[in-house]
Amino acid sequence: MKLLAITGFMFLAATLAAAAPVFKPMSMDFPQDAAGFPDGPNVKTVNQNCLACHSSDMVLDQPLLPRTAWAAEVTKMRNAYKAPIGDADAALIVDYLAATHAPP
Repeated sequence: MKLLAITGFMFLAATLAAAAPVFKPMSMDFPQDAAGFPDGPNVKTVNQNCLACHSSDMVLDQPLLPRTAWAAEVTKMRNAYKAPIGDADAALIVDYLAATHAPP
C-alpha cells in the first residue's frame, strides 16, 4: 500500500511539474509621459510629488485651469487622497501648474 501511495504521489508531482508554466523575462517600454512633466518652474518638485500617484498625462489632460482651481486641486490631493505633500511643496506645485497649464 505504501508503494502505491508513493508511486501515486511521484506521478502527481511529475504531472504537475510537466504542466507548470514557463516564465520568460520581459522588457517593457513606458510611454514618454513616464519621464515626467514638461519643463517649467519647480518641475523637479512636481515630478517628485505628483508622479508617485499618477502619470503626468493624467494632470495635463485636464482643461486649462486658473491658479485658484489648481490650488483647490492640490488641496484636494492632500486632504481627500492623503498625498504626502508639505505646504512648501504644495505652493511650488501650484506655481508650476499656474505657469504651465492655465489659460492665458
